[in-house]
Amino acid sequence: GPYTGPLTQYGEMVQQGVHTFVEQINAAGGVLGKEIEVVIVDDACEPKQGPVVANRIVNDGINYVIGHVCSGATIAATDIYDDEGIIMISPSATAPAVTDGKGYETIFRTIGRDDQQGPAAAEIIINQIKPEKVAVLHDKQSYGQGIAQSVRDELEKAGYELVLFEGINAGDSDYSAVITKLKSSGADFVYYGGYHPEMGLLLRQGAEQGLDITFMGPEGAGNPDINAIAGDAVEGMLVTLPADFTQDPANQPIVDAFLEKGRDPGGAFQLTAYSAAKALADGITAVGEDDPILVAEWLHANEVETPIGVLSWNEQGDLNEFQFDVFEWHTDGSKTLFAAD
Repeated sequence: GPYTGPLTQYGEMVQQGVHTFVEQINAAGGVLGKEIEVVIVDDACEPKQGPVVANRIVNDGINYVIGHVCSGATIAATDIYDDEGIIMISPSATAPAVTDGKGYETIFRTIGRDDQQGPAAAEIIINQIKPEKVAVLHDKQSYGQGIAQSVRDELEKAGYELVLFEGINAGDSDYSAVITKLKSSGADFVYYGGYHPEMGLLLRQGAEQGLDITFMGPEGAGNPDINAIAGDAVEGMLVTLPADFTQDPANQPIVDAFLEKGRDPGGAFQLTAYSAAKALADGITAVGEDDPILVAEWLHANEVETPIGVLSWNEQGDLNEFQFDVFEWHTDGSKTLFAAD
């Protein structure tokens, strides 16, 4: 995952989840009598680094991967893992293109897809927010453009005629041109597909130019770092995120294990990463040997009890069910479940 670059916090979320599970299971005797060793490899969320990282993992003889984190890097790496018989479980890559039509045997995820997340967002927009004029923006990348298109399609099915559907360049520092377009379009609601650095700038620069409308984004925008970028303009931003599994009383011992290490269990990917690690450990234990092909076969055929629910996978490694909720973001970095006025 990303351990350098602008998206490092997503990698840290995944790392916290994996380390918390590994610490617990190693303290209980490990898997098949052996301790799990965690190896951190940086892809900076860059698609071109996906194959580089995957080949390094192959050469190092590692059989199990949790990641990649970003969809672009994930898509670039999956062929190598499947060809080499290495299990990869992404706790965060939501683009349908990760798995669609690939026929993979060893690729899985512990998060829903954009064609589950997009409709969840669109349902709230259509039935609760009910804006008059909607604009949809995206960052022209696999993840951001994919989720934006999913939301757009759902809105158009419901009879909305978008006033703007446009891509911006990720990494730019000035979005005044698109903000001017938003103002002239008359939009009273904006959905943005992409990550938090660009969303934060859109919010801040929009506020500076007097743009007073609600923004919504996917889980890639739900990052505490956005507060430092957007400032007070982040108040009221809406995000789709995995349901807040920390509120399940059954998960309290796991939540406590995070907190004892000074880790936040409530981010987007901590518990999906924890669950990915648990799925691997359960699979290895069930087949009785360190054989990723047998473990993959077992995962396809069985359910796994995890902090994010009982997980099962379809033939292409996607979850049969996953719950996304909509949250309202606040200036102190907290979030609350969205409820329409």
